[in-house]
Amino acid sequence: MNGLTRVEIARITDKVLDHAQRYFRSEGFLEIKPVMLACITDPLDGDPGSAVLKTGTIEYGGQNLSLMQSMILHKQKLIAEGFEKIFIMSPNIRLEQPHREKTGRHAFEFMQVDFEIAHGKKEDVFRIVEGFMVSLSEEFQSLKERGKIEMPFERHLVKDLEAEYGPDWETIMSRKSRHPFWALGLEREFYDDEKNNYDLILPEGYGEVLSGGQRIHETEAVLERMKSHGILEKNMEYVEFARQGIVPSAGGGIGVDRLVRYIAEAEHVGDVQLFPRIPGRPVTF
Repeated sequence: MNGLTRVEIARITDKVLDHAQRYFRSEGFLEIKPVMLACITDPLDGDPGSAVLKTGTIEYGGQNLSLMQSMILHKQKLIAEGFEKIFIMSPNIRLEQPHREKTGRHAFEFMQVDFEIAHGKKEDVFRIVEGFMVSLSEEFQSLKERGKIEMPFERHLVKDLEAEYGPDWETIMSRKSRHPFWALGLEREFYDDEKNNYDLILPEGYGEVLSGGQRIHETEAVLERMKSHGILEKNMEYVEFARQGIVPSAGGGIGVDRLVRYIAEAEHVGDVQLFPRIPGRPVTF
């Protein structure tokens, strides 16, 4: 990790958070306060790469409330209420299986720069995110020295990457690449259009730092996807919302801890968390 101290790591994180807030505001986004407990959260049901053991819940006031895994459903509700461009510095809890400790990039508590654009398309997201990454590279000398981040980023279909490199395509391509690139057309949760979704993959072996997509907004298509995933009856709050009408949107979430790990050239994401929350490791404070 280049001998960085905890204070130096905290300063990098602070700089990333400050830059993200300034950048998204400059692009016309409104910052929304995060939600940490809710009657519904992203079920993370359709991603074959997911290794979440269970959704964390607590009982309060006669309700079973979920710990927030992702604010995608709440973002969609706000977009339907007339919000146009929003972002959230969103803490998430995902109770991952212990073997995730070995990936170097999984934590069961982490923060995302979560954003959504009403009537947005993937091209809108690409412009925003690529601009963010370019501007971020100008803030950090270490990124400049490792190679200029330039727009546009390369784009690759996942089916082509799987055909060439097999199921571990992300690890292989990330290690080979010297620049961030987009991976398109992944298997995903019920709300994402699989023809128009994307991951942003960091170079040098650091892997995925953003997941997102254009959202399915046709009510019957959404309900059919939920039914086929076996989650319809468990998410009636979202079913009711969908029947009232979903506004088309696109967005994603940028993993702050993973981004800091990349900037700091840290071996493990736990190295850039002041209080590590890593699958398979005990919480010590």
